[in-house]
Amino acid sequence: MRLLDAVAAASHPLSVSEAAEAIGVDQPRASRLIQQAVDLGLARREPDPADARRARVALTDAGEALVRSVRGERRDAVRAALEGFSDQERSELARLLAKLADAWPTR
Repeated sequence: MRLLDAVAAASHPLSVSEAAEAIGVDQPRASRLIQQAVDLGLARREPDPADARRARVALTDAGEALVRSVRGERRDAVRAALEGFSDQERSELARLLAKLADAWPTR
């Protein structure tokens, strides 16, 4: 799912190395995940316009629908979890999450 989510979030079809970096795995693992997604009909390989020897991965309609569905379920779960929070608690959580994101180590 992380692969599909990363491809959906990208502004263009991803190369294997871009996909690997986006989901934090090595290239052989990313290649296997891409092949599984292709086999399941959730992704397709497209020729790289800059280098026809390379392929990029994009989502199929089924892959896009699955990502939308999972994102909707996540959004609903967060919304349900936050129902018991006051406005002040929601603001504090948002502040702390932003602080965590700012401090998150990058490679």
